Amino acid sequence: MENITSIQENQTFGNWTEYSVEYKVVSILLVTLICGVGIVGNVMVILVVLTTKHMRTPTNCYLVSLAVADLMVLIAAGLPNITDSLYGHWVYGYAGCLCITYFQYLGINASSCSITAFTIERYIAICHPIKAQFMCTLSRAKKIIVLVWAFTSFYCVMWFYLSDIENKIYADNVTVVICAYKVSRNFYLPIYFTDFTVFYVVPLMLATILYGLIARILFLNPLPSDPKENKKKLKKDSSQGISSKNSNCTSSTTAASRRQVTKMLAVVVILFALLWMPYRTLVVVNSFLDTAYLDLWFILFCRLCIYLNSAINPVIYNAMSQKFRAAFKKLCNCGPQRSEKPAAYSMALTYSVIKETSNGESPDHYTTELDDLTATDEFLPKRLSFDDSHLSSKVTFSNA
Repeated sequence: MENITSIQENQTFGNWTEYSVEYKVVSILLVTLICGVGIVGNVMVILVVLTTKHMRTPTNCYLVSLAVADLMVLIAAGLPNITDSLYGHWVYGYAGCLCITYFQYLGINASSCSITAFTIERYIAICHPIKAQFMCTLSRAKKIIVLVWAFTSFYCVMWFYLSDIENKIYADNVTVVICAYKVSRNFYLPIYFTDFTVFYVVPLMLATILYGLIARILFLNPLPSDPKENKKKLKKDSSQGISSKNSNCTSSTTAASRRQVTKMLAVVVILFALLWMPYRTLVVVNSFLDTAYLDLWFILFCRLCIYLNSAINPVIYNAMSQKFRAAFKKLCNCGPQRSEKPAAYSMALTYSVIKETSNGESPDHYTTELDDLTATDEFLPKRLSFDDSHLSSKVTFSNA
């Protein structure tokens, strides 16, 4: 982040040296590549969830919140990093320093809270399926997201009062403008440690405990069943004569789908922990050093890890979720196109494979929709005629 370089205070500056050509090329190319891919990917996540009906699930709502937060980090932190590499000083002025610093921390904190929210949602949905019927709903997820953003927005207001531009004067009479803090080191260290605890340590500890409990249910014990759904299934099976084999197959599909979604979200949490670790470690270590460690290349590495964390989530969704992969292909118009068929045989089919909770708002909404499926000759009998030999048996009516 931009304020890593402001950890030192009351230091004497020697002659000013410009960034090397190697540093400029590497930093600009990598930051542009990572941020560009991340911005496109997170925008696609938001679009597919907002424009595809069966993708509007509680879990995906939290992923949209995470995508918005990641976009904020990529834009508010990535763009200043590029201009800093090009010019070597702050070019956005006082207002830019305040706003960009605010949105940086807002995106960071909102992403952490969004990860915590969908972790708790997964735990309730899998370990407490009865409570999930009224707790893991779409409307409740939206309310929680609003609360998350309201809390983080209010919490980050302090950065408007803690940030300021500073003129660094070097021995060769060169003045460099930077975006730094206007309070002493003793004041902002407690804030750093509060951020480190509330938005990194606590979410990771909570995720470790909850995903451990989820793993015990999904991978060690039988999947807890939904009594309401079991009752509906028994009634349906008895009325239609459906074999228990099909019912077991459906339960197996539900368990496999839940495991896949949980694995995907667990990977998001693990990468969040690993990619944020260099920056968090640097801040903690420098807090106890008289002379802060500010190696230029290591700071670039820390920043690239942060940008990569915000950019890699859409890649994970595409790799581990068939629903997201299909939605991405549809959004890009690169999926298989349906051929046009005569209107006489066209029909629309929409069916739901699995419902997990009541009110049509399941935690996962494992639904499948087939739009404008055409009934062509391959679905219809080869020949259907009343003169067919199969229908030529005599039917006699006796006179009363």
